[in-house]
Amino acid sequence: MWEKGIDINEVREIRTRTNTFFGVGAIQKTGEIAASLKGQGIDHVLVVTGRGSYKSCGAWDVVTRELQAHNIGWELYDKVTPNPTADQVDDAAELGRKSGAGAVIAIGGGSPIDAGKSAAILLKYPDKTARDIYEFTFAPAAAVPIVAINITHGTGTEVNRFAVVTIPEKEYKPAIAYDCIYPTWSIDDPALTAGLSPNQTRYVSIDAVNHVIEAATTIAASPYSVMLGKETIRLVAKYLPLALQDPSDLEARYFLMYAAMLAGVAFDNGLLHYTHALEHPLSAVRPELSHGLGLAILLPAVVENIYARSPEVLADLLSGPVPGLKGEAGEAKTAAAGVEKWLFSLDVTSKLKDEGFSEGDIPKLIELTFSTPSLSGLLELAPTLATKEVVEQIYRDSMQPMN
Repeated sequence: MWEKGIDINEVREIRTRTNTFFGVGAIQKTGEIAASLKGQGIDHVLVVTGRGSYKSCGAWDVVTRELQAHNIGWELYDKVTPNPTADQVDDAAELGRKSGAGAVIAIGGGSPIDAGKSAAILLKYPDKTARDIYEFTFAPAAAVPIVAINITHGTGTEVNRFAVVTIPEKEYKPAIAYDCIYPTWSIDDPALTAGLSPNQTRYVSIDAVNHVIEAATTIAASPYSVMLGKETIRLVAKYLPLALQDPSDLEARYFLMYAAMLAGVAFDNGLLHYTHALEHPLSAVRPELSHGLGLAILLPAVVENIYARSPEVLADLLSGPVPGLKGEAGEAKTAAAGVEKWLFSLDVTSKLKDEGFSEGDIPKLIELTFSTPSLSGLLELAPTLATKEVVEQIYRDSMQPMN
């Protein structure tokens, strides 16, 4: 395939709405970014990240070296957790305001980058809070410049306008989408992902797969989102087993990161529907649940629900992990079972009951799916009519294995 002609050590600039430095060693481009920030008169930045991986992956040493070299000061907020909260965003923004930060550098996967995007809005709107953003009491039109240094291969947030933050007291996990939070620059350096655990490796790539299955089948889908989706799933199906076999395989990490970037662009265009709308209540109620695992649990039931509406598209997208599909509406159960079998082959076998959910939780999950701000918008994009009965069936079918 075409991948064999790619030098993974050559850093390329990929332009979407974001300028992305992509390739092994891309972290070294931090110096160019720092020079650009300084040229805009920015002499202080807010760094938003998680609790340790930003250091262990090697990104932090380079970032601090280049900020110092360009006489840019920084404040570090390193308390972002998986499924970040509104309070974390508020605390990070307050730290940035006190220091006069003129930009945000977010280092991490989806959680730190989404929190960083949100803090970048609040630095432009000092009278607002994260709850104002995520309960949609105002629509931001501006944010300070955002630099996203991505250290996973799943989220896609480094190249799109989305962010997700939890409001814990309401068990809400809404999503926002604003043009002002496209990162100005992003860095996708596969070497920064080599320290991901096996489960993190699985779950982030499964997130990318869900992005494109949804983006290719929403009512807003286009040939563009379908094309990006097919290549994303082909690359994940090929390279995820290799990365699990050898975590230091940078070629595998390179193409998984590329697949995730494609998926981020795909859902920036085609948007999302069921799996994300139904997963957000799961990890809002149980913040310890990995987003990617929640998506994996739901995916087979979602495929069964939507298959008859887009059989040709889904058969084409799934031709790698689920070979033999003919694109006929009647093979929905076969497709769903094939997806579950593929997930199980990657040692992703948990279902909702394994993660502590019971049948008694379903009414609450349904209520959150329809009441959480923004999720109704995803349901409206689904290819089938997203009634409460349909949502209930997907949750029930995800309680235990299909096979």
